[in-house]
Amino acid sequence: MGSRSRSGSRGHRLGVAGAGRGRGLVRVAAAVLVTGLAAAGTLVGATAATADETGQHQGGATAVLDGLKTYDTAVLRTGGQGGEAATKQELPAGLFELGVDGGGQLKTYCIDIHNPTQDRAKYLETPWDQTSLGSNGNAGKIRWILQHSYPQVDDLAQLADASGAGTLTARTAAAGTQVAIWRFSDDADVEAKDKHAEKLADWLQATAQSVAEPKASVALEPAAVSGKAGERVGPVTVRTDAGQVSVTPPVDAAAGGVKVTDKDGKPVTEAADGTGLYFDIPEDAADGSASLTVQATTSVPVGRVFAGLTKSQTMILAGSSESTVTATASATWAEKGAVPALTARKNCAKGGVDITASNKGDEAFTFELAGAEHTIAAGETRTVTIPVAEDQAYDFTITGPGGFSKNFKGVLDCETAGAPGPGDEITTQSGSEPVPAQTGSSSTGTEGGLAETGGSSATPIIAGVAIALVVLGGGAVFLLRRKKPQDSGE
Repeated sequence: MGSRSRSGSRGHRLGVAGAGRGRGLVRVAAAVLVTGLAAAGTLVGATAATADETGQHQGGATAVLDGLKTYDTAVLRTGGQGGEAATKQELPAGLFELGVDGGGQLKTYCIDIHNPTQDRAKYLETPWDQTSLGSNGNAGKIRWILQHSYPQVDDLAQLADASGAGTLTARTAAAGTQVAIWRFSDDADVEAKDKHAEKLADWLQATAQSVAEPKASVALEPAAVSGKAGERVGPVTVRTDAGQVSVTPPVDAAAGGVKVTDKDGKPVTEAADGTGLYFDIPEDAADGSASLTVQATTSVPVGRVFAGLTKSQTMILAGSSESTVTATASATWAEKGAVPALTARKNCAKGGVDITASNKGDEAFTFELAGAEHTIAAGETRTVTIPVAEDQAYDFTITGPGGFSKNFKGVLDCETAGAPGPGDEITTQSGSEPVPAQTGSSSTGTEGGLAETGGSSATPIIAGVAIALVVLGGGAVFLLRRKKPQDSGE
C-alpha cells in the first residue's frame, strides 16, 4: 500500500404571469445582520413557500438518494504523521442508487470520502467546475475508470481477466472501482479488503488516462433573459447530450400570446444541441414573465457529477437507465423601466456564488449586496460574486417591481475534506438487516444501508447570518444560513 503513488422528452411547459407596470430603480434601502439560528430560521420559513427547490440548477437530472446497494469493504488509513501510527478504519465501498424525479435510476460512486450522506438527500446534475473536480487534475482519470470498470463493464470475467484480479463478483468489482476512484478524488490512502478487489483497484489506478468532461444531459444557457413587449427575447441555447429535446407550449402560453420560436419567429417544437430558443412576446402584452422547460428521456452521460442540494457526499455517475431530464429558463419583459434578468452559478475558484444581472430596460437596475451598491445600466450585463464559505448553505430571494422575484439556494461544496484529524474517525455500523439511507450509519452487504464516510468536524462552523434587503416597490430577502456543528457531519 505504501509503495503506491497517489494524486491528489417529452414536452415543455410555458407559464405566463402578468404583472403591473414596474417603474424606476430597484434600490436596496437597508441591510440587517441577524445572528443565531433562531433568527435565521424565521427568515427561512418566510421564504420557503416561494422558494424554487432547485434554485440555480442549470438543468439535467434531479434525483433522490436511495442508498448504498452493491458494496464490499475497504480499509482507510489516516494520520501517521510525526512518528504516530496510522489509524485504520473499515468502511463500505461501492455503488449508490438514486431515483430520478420523473422516472429513471442512477448508479453512482462517491468522490467525497470524508463527508457523510443525508437520508433521502436531493441531488442535482452539476458541472465539474462547481465541485471539487474543477480543481482536481485527475478528474479525467476518474471518468476513464468509470468507463472501463463495473457497471459499465458488466462482464465480470472479462474485467477480472483484463485487470489480473482473478475472480470478481458485483460486490468486489464495485468496491475495487470505488477504491481506485477515492485515490484520485480524495488523495486517500485506501485499499480494498478483498484481495481481488484490491488488484482491480491497483490496475485501474495504474492504467487510467485523462478523459474530457461529458456534456450535460440537458441544460439551457442562460437560464434567464429579459426584454420588451413586441420583441423576440433570447436566445436561450440548448445544451444536451441527447439527440433532441421536446418543446411543446401548453394552453396558457397560447392564451397569453407568448410563443417559443427560433430567431426567425418560426415556432419550435423540437430542439437539438446548439438550438437557440426565443420567447416571442406580443407587442400588446402586459408586463410579465414566462418560463419554458425542455425535456428529454435519455441516459445521463457517465462521469456527470451529482451534488447535494443540501450538504451531502458528492457523487459521480457510473450508470443510468433511461431517465427524465429537464432544464428551465425564464423571460421577463416590461414596457418601461428596468427589466432585469438574474442567474446564479457557483464559483469555486472565487469561493462564492456568481449573480449575473442583465438589464434590457431603459432605466438602470440598482441593488445592494453585503453593503456594496451595484448598478446595472440599461443594456448592460454584470456579474457580482457573493462570498460563501466552504460547506455553507445559502438561500436567498430577490424581488423587484412588477412582481419580479428570483430565488437561489444550494450549498457551496467545492473541496474534499481531506484526511480527518485526531478524534475524527469514520464510524460505521454493521448488521444483517438492510439499513435505510441515513446520516451517521452504514452497513455492509449487497442491499440496504448507506455508508457514512466521514464527519463534519473538519468543516468550518460559523454562526447563522441573515441579511434582509428592503427593495423599492417590493420586499426582498437575502439569506445565508450557517449550520450548527453536528457530529454526523450534516
